[in-house]
Amino acid sequence: MNNVSQKQHLSLPIDPKGLIIAGSIILLWATSLVFLLGYSIDFSDPLVYLAILVQTHLYTGLFITAHDAMHGVVSTNRKLNHAVGWLAALLFSYNFYWRLFPNHHKHHRFVATDKDPDYHASNRFIPWYFSFLFSYVNIWQFLLMAGTFNLLKIWIPTENLVLFWMLPAVLSTLQLFYFGTYLPHRGEQENAHHSGTLAPNHIWAFVSCYFFGYHYEHHDSPNTPWWRLWRAKNSRT
Repeated sequence: MNNVSQKQHLSLPIDPKGLIIAGSIILLWATSLVFLLGYSIDFSDPLVYLAILVQTHLYTGLFITAHDAMHGVVSTNRKLNHAVGWLAALLFSYNFYWRLFPNHHKHHRFVATDKDPDYHASNRFIPWYFSFLFSYVNIWQFLLMAGTFNLLKIWIPTENLVLFWMLPAVLSTLQLFYFGTYLPHRGEQENAHHSGTLAPNHIWAFVSCYFFGYHYEHHDSPNTPWWRLWRAKNSRT
């Protein structure tokens, strides 16, 4: 497909595909979690570790869904778009959509400056990660997670809650940060969006972070949903 065709494809309507994809991610996350919370854990079982990775990826999908809603590309129905984003954010460890919303748009307006809440001038991984994390996390999330954990452990084994509910959420923040913030924004990026991008490899780009390694393309076309970012990449190559 040539570049003109790729660009035309980016302008196609998002309905109902955006809702179907968002709903599928939420449903897959919930179904997987319910199954895994009842799974018999044996640390010699390789499926336990595979399940953690899959659940981590689905947690990342929840955040990416909320992110797309912030750009209005889950649905053209504004109320439905924000409702899906609100739900996806809430399921990701009680993130509050309307708190994330202004910070994310500041990131786009002031990318790689001292007004960008996602940026850390040190370019050092650990301080930048914790700065990133605590710009989004608040005390209410800790309290709600703690309360939910203590309630659920009445019926669900603690090991299952930790391995399949809590640990994947933490690992997902590392995945989101590394591929969606640290790699694309570290160092000096001499372009209009101060953003780097992965080399074209659509399978790896999806597995690593739902195509958000194509980060220049996201900043260049923020109204392109995640599932079309590979086409935005193709239109530049």
